[in-house]
Amino acid sequence: MPELPEVEALAQFLRTHAVGAVVGRVDVAAMSVLKTFDPPITALQGRDVTGARRFGKHLAMDCDGLWLITHLSRGGWLRWIDNPSAAPPKPGKGPLALRVHFFTPDGETPAFDLTEAGTRKRLAVWVATDPQQVPGIARLGPDALEVTRAEFGEVLATRSARIKTALVDQSLLAGVGNAYSDEILHAARMSPFATTSKLSPDEVDRLYDAMRAELSDAVERLVGQEAARLKGEKRAGMTVHARTGMPCPVCGDTVREVSYAERSFQYCPTCQTSGRILADRRMSRLLK
Repeated sequence: MPELPEVEALAQFLRTHAVGAVVGRVDVAAMSVLKTFDPPITALQGRDVTGARRFGKHLAMDCDGLWLITHLSRGGWLRWIDNPSAAPPKPGKGPLALRVHFFTPDGETPAFDLTEAGTRKRLAVWVATDPQQVPGIARLGPDALEVTRAEFGEVLATRSARIKTALVDQSLLAGVGNAYSDEILHAARMSPFATTSKLSPDEVDRLYDAMRAELSDAVERLVGQEAARLKGEKRAGMTVHARTGMPCPVCGDTVREVSYAERSFQYCPTCQTSGRILADRRMSRLLK
């Protein structure tokens, strides 16, 4: 799933490539992707693109006061096309969900596609006059790169939960997902199963500093990259996430995994849990 750094990079990509252009035809290949009907998607046509920004993990393009907002979910992505086909896509064929055509001041006619891999279709698109009309944006907590240390401590104190759970709860903190929470916890040398209400001030400091460093470094690394390269760059920057069975680059211990529901997370026992191997829902207790 694209998280704060990737969505920030996509917003910057749109600011570079789409701002100043005029929206042309909008092709809807999967009606299920549209979560609003008023204003209609056709209301975007003919509008100037005046900005692009991020709200948590939502990507928003400002079309002169009318917003096209998307949440890419787990399998969604944005693909830029310099020379798109003039023929509208056939609905229900392949991963394409939505295509937005542009007319640039230089006379070019690029487009971007919103695509979604896999069979579970969760990519969502809204057209709104105010981003706060999107329920997911209205519920967002403070942004992970804008929250102060004092606010961060207050956020953690509002709920007694595992740190892993708290970091990915968008109503508490906006922008962090499964992958970067793994990286943050590894950098902070903290167990994913530690409880937020039991953290000492020093531990909160360590977690806050790790979050700022990991996200800032990822944004710096990704912003300016072509949209097609962002996924690969994200994977290349990971130290524990999606590296189950591989050596930890810090201590050399084997990276372990905990699986639950539809997801999993990774951690290093030596760096984060004093050598203990955590049990997941397939087991009943900590392995000794």
